[in-house]
Order: sequence, then structure tokens, then C-alpha cells
Amino acid sequence: MAVRLTVVGSSPAWPNAGGAQSGYLVEDDGRRLLLDCGPGVLARLRELDGRWPDIDAIVITHWHLDHWGDLVPWVWGNLNGPGRGQERPDLWLPPEGRERIRDFGARLGWDDMFDQNFVIHDYPANEPFTAAGFTVLAHRLPHYTLLTFGLRVSNGAHSLAYSGDSGPDAALAELARDVDLFVCEATLERPELDGRPRGHLAATEAVDAFRDSGARRLLITHRPGELPLEDGLERAYDGLVIEIG
Repeated sequence: MAVRLTVVGSSPAWPNAGGAQSGYLVEDDGRRLLLDCGPGVLARLRELDGRWPDIDAIVITHWHLDHWGDLVPWVWGNLNGPGRGQERPDLWLPPEGRERIRDFGARLGWDDMFDQNFVIHDYPANEPFTAAGFTVLAHRLPHYTLLTFGLRVSNGAHSLAYSGDSGPDAALAELARDVDLFVCEATLERPELDGRPRGHLAATEAVDAFRDSGARRLLITHRPGELPLEDGLERAYDGLVIEIG
């Protein structure tokens, strides 16, 4: 059965004009898995669904705000808004994430505010787990000094890989090995504009990882709207829908 990917938000660390930040909805046979939940994603999901979103599971790649920030308004909407009474989605976090998000809760409101609204799990590194009925593998990637993972998602027949944020590394090709679709970030205009250690890719580096992976299709994301792409490269945009299979 085909897998549907909806790009909910595709902006880099600063939002493109009118754009949402990282959020990618994967669907199959009524199952709904959200990869990352950056600022603007919740509003876009409400717009797409015409109601408070019904999501089975959310997986967060790392703790930079543009990849998880809308979990905070999700809490308030569940407690006091149109999400009241709705079943809690599973929330899969990087290792030791449950402890970290409880600390965030204690600083932002109260210590178990996220536990009240999500069923929270820490996912294992480099071992498959099941989220919303999909098999997910979180693959460690380099992103400055922050613990960060790319995600490989499969329904058993079709697969996609999502880089999250990453500097150049052979692990990117392994993450995306032979998948149907590789959703890969390319934030930079030139590699020398990155920090040290590296944390993002230029478009040429994303293309290199794609070619090394044997993936069938490349979708460039997390790209500033001001930066062009070479002809023939496909750019993600908010609202893009891709049927895989």
C-alpha cells in the first residue's frame, strides 16, 4: 500500500516568509505519523485537517526549537482548547528525552505538563521501533555538538528517510540506503558558512549523500527561500504531497 508524505513545514531555522518550520506527516491506511513539530506546524495541521489534528504518533529528531517548538501550544490546545478529550498521541524523543522534556515542563509550566498530553517514550539509537504502525529507525547523525538523529520510516513495502538536520557524513547515505524517498536538508549556500563542527549541508552535499545512498528520489528541504537550487533538484514546500508507491 502507498505511503503518503505531506510536507507540513519546510523552513530552515529561521522561517521562510509565511512558512512553518520542520514537520512532515506520513500516512498509510489511516495511520498518521508526524516527523518533527516545529513552530507553525500545529496551525498548518489544523488547516489541513479542518479540525484539531488527530495524530497517532510524533517523533522528534533533536532539541533545536525549530524541530519541536509546537509541542508547547499542543499542550494548551489539548488542555483548554479543541483538543480536549482527544486521545493522547505517542511522543517519541531522543534518548533521555523524557527527562529533558519534564525539565522543560517544570520551567515552562509544571513538570508533567507534557506527560498529561502525550504518551512519552525515549526511542533507541540505531534500533527499530514501532510508531503509528510504521517501523522507524533513528540513525545518529552529526549536528554541531547536539545529540541528533535522522529517521528511516517503512510500512513494510515502501520507505522514506528524513535527515532532520545534519552535517556531511557517510551515515547519511546509510540512513537513506535504497529508500523510495530521501527528504534531505540543505540549509547552506556554501559549506564554509557553517559552524565548527559542521551541522548543516549545502545542496551539493545533500546530492552527494543521495547518490551514495541509492535512494530513488531526493527532496531538498530546510532550505532558505532566498537560496536557489540547480535545475533538476526538487525543493520541498509547505503543503506538498507525495505518494510513495
